[in-house]
Amino acid sequence: MKIEQLYTGCLAQGAYYIESEGEVAIIDPLRETQQYIDKAEANNAKIKYIFETHFHADFVSGHVDLAKNTGATIVFGPGASTEYDIHSAVDNEEFKIGKITIKVLHTPGHTLESSTYLLINENGKDHAIFSGDTLFLGDVGRPDLAIKSDLTKEDLAVMLFDSLRNKIMPLADDIIVYPAHGAGSACGKNLSKETVGVLGEQKKTNYALRADMTKAEFVKEVLDGIAAPPQYFAKNAMMNKTGYSNFEYVLKKGDSSLNPKEFEALANHESALVLDVRPQSEFIKSHIPNSIFIGLNGGFAPWVGALITDIKQPIILVAPEGKEVEAVTRLSRVGYDNTLGYLQGGIEAWVSSGRDIETLESISAETFANRVKSGGINILDVRKDGEYTASHLEDAQHFALDFINNNMNQIHKNKTYHIHCAGGYRSVIAASILKARGYNNLVDIAGGFGAIKKTDLPTTDFVCPSTL
Repeated sequence: MKIEQLYTGCLAQGAYYIESEGEVAIIDPLRETQQYIDKAEANNAKIKYIFETHFHADFVSGHVDLAKNTGATIVFGPGASTEYDIHSAVDNEEFKIGKITIKVLHTPGHTLESSTYLLINENGKDHAIFSGDTLFLGDVGRPDLAIKSDLTKEDLAVMLFDSLRNKIMPLADDIIVYPAHGAGSACGKNLSKETVGVLGEQKKTNYALRADMTKAEFVKEVLDGIAAPPQYFAKNAMMNKTGYSNFEYVLKKGDSSLNPKEFEALANHESALVLDVRPQSEFIKSHIPNSIFIGLNGGFAPWVGALITDIKQPIILVAPEGKEVEAVTRLSRVGYDNTLGYLQGGIEAWVSSGRDIETLESISAETFANRVKSGGINILDVRKDGEYTASHLEDAQHFALDFINNNMNQIHKNKTYHIHCAGGYRSVIAASILKARGYNNLVDIAGGFGAIKKTDLPTTDFVCPSTL
């Protein structure tokens, strides 16, 4: 028996390759599926089943393409309905992969069809669970993402409580837990940085698995502090339910080089969004007017999904040389399949063609501190609500980058804003979006709040009421 976790940091997502006696099961595959086919072929094995723990909202799974390319059967939990062929399992149904068995445990709550897959080894012993978004390390899945459900998030939270106590907690403490996500995912609120654990440890440390917890307490705690889901979640979930364009087609279309004239024509006449995915330091120095920055070196795909509201938006790329295919791939992982190409030769080719560029003013935290002491400057903090609450500059205006499209009316185009996040990535994203909307008086704070805290500027720190 072989179990391999294939973890993707940008999405904080774990897919799984399981093999026994020449037969393979894949759980929650990514959009680019050739990696699984290659792995199976290298081991002289055949992919037999593709198990989906639920209709994912935070990424587009590769199950449809993988089934077409291998003949494997797609398995969803009870009640799943799709526009392509699947096997909708019943609770406790078992599937054989070589000498091992995978048993379906229907665990609704995160979504209605959510299921946990129990792996029983060749000796008949319960070995591991692939818990999807039902159980994370340190947390459980948010119960507010069901597609077109008449149930409330409170109703789903009750279901999740029952699923955890009736299906998961009775299992042995030594069972390995393989979740779908780790820290950084928006599918929960307190996920561990660890991506593999054991169930006994979760029973001791995971707040949602407290033995003395009442149903009412669970509902309150699991819903407390959940931010609104990113706008692309519902769209990705629907793509996973209805199907999507073939990945190889999407990649071929996006991996198309464009000279500056062709690139400009697409931006001007096809309303293509110019997406600059270079490091923020390069964007600051020079970028195409009205381009949006979301760098590959950060949480690229989730930020694309949160901020580009039209999932069918035509996109053209300014990318580091050799990173074009990676950018198209990572866009497709969250359903942005309409990339039309990239600027051949990058920003240097644009400059050489005589076309205009713009820059973004960026200053050190020390220079910023001196300006604050001189008085009269506007500060915009674009960190998440929890970060701001924990500690912030006293006179800073705040709204989270996640919801910048809804909050631009809070600032004024004729004022200058000094923008910061935690480390400098999100502030440049925010500045690029504001510049594209006509806010031209913007200053980025290099190093963000991490650098600001090293100056002598006073901050307001949150004090827990229980300590007062």
